[in-house]
Amino acid sequence: MSKTIRVLHTEWSDGWGGQEIRIISEMIAVRETGIEVFLACRDHSIIKQKAQENNIEVFTLTFKGNADIKTLFNLIKIINDNGINIVNTHSGKDTWVGGIAAKLANAKFIRTRHLSNPINSSRLNFINELADYIFTTGEIVRLDMIRNNRISPDRIKSIPTGIDINIYNPIRYDRKKCRDYYNLQDEQVVIGTVGVLRKFKRHDRFLLMVRYVIDQNPGNNIHILIAGDGPQKDSLANMIDEMDLNRYISMLGHIDNVPELLQALDIFVFTSDSGEGVPQSVAQALLMETAVISTNVGGISDLYSNENFVLINNDEQDLLNLTCDKLLKDSLLRESYAKKSRKYVSENFSIVKMSEKIMKIYKDLI
Repeated sequence: MSKTIRVLHTEWSDGWGGQEIRIISEMIAVRETGIEVFLACRDHSIIKQKAQENNIEVFTLTFKGNADIKTLFNLIKIINDNGINIVNTHSGKDTWVGGIAAKLANAKFIRTRHLSNPINSSRLNFINELADYIFTTGEIVRLDMIRNNRISPDRIKSIPTGIDINIYNPIRYDRKKCRDYYNLQDEQVVIGTVGVLRKFKRHDRFLLMVRYVIDQNPGNNIHILIAGDGPQKDSLANMIDEMDLNRYISMLGHIDNVPELLQALDIFVFTSDSGEGVPQSVAQALLMETAVISTNVGGISDLYSNENFVLINNDEQDLLNLTCDKLLKDSLLRESYAKKSRKYVSENFSIVKMSEKIMKIYKDLI
């Protein structure tokens, strides 16, 4: 065995959202501790481009399905040729071929589960049970896999995605300059959200909330920023048009300057109804000392401490509307949430904390 631990990550997804961002940030973080990292993904995927931008060696494979024999044998060759000690898989399709390849090549197999939706508990869905260790991105996901998927508690750990607390620090950014960048007026109350435009993110609920607060505050100067791209883009644009919200909303598409956007906001709202671990956008908003309203799904409650933000049930549209309206009207209330938002997240969800937890498990496995 080589002295340096070598880890191959596999990812079937071709999109660019919280899961893919977590993979790249994790690889960079552990590489700084001396780990060698590699990525196997599909050729047209965005994560391939992001990995190459960060000088991560990439292998492109087809990952056609759970039983993609060609990809399986190519992975075995990659593991053997590069002295891979650990294979860390991320999506369903690459977990089957990546996990089996790791076992056949005598490498350790780690499965990272990013989403919170239930995993089929059938005995035929045994791939997670084969893993030497499982990472989840939230505590609720860990408990569900122990309870429903026959995973031993001593080989599964919740390791939420770490955030760079130096980058997501409001003292680094001039609020006026950030608001000027988005052509926002000083007196405007700005409400925003950041996330891939997918159905489960429930931007439709976000828009219903926006329509409500605008109707309740006809004299207020309100503007809305929606950052992100994805398959629901055209549907949301149509909905904005139908709800007569065009003059209030800026759809920004994918952005890279997330801290600057968050610094420009007065209220950050997260409306997802499923599929979440611990969402990076919520953690980032809290670190930037923004008043946050979030649905209580997945591992979001892991971020909650001492009423540092507002948690509501994901089916309570009326409460979502009323809460946003209350925050919009009360700048002192927004400030009280902002003052409490950063401390707990910075102490428990930094990228340093994440890499320390991962490194300990790597070393224990090897």
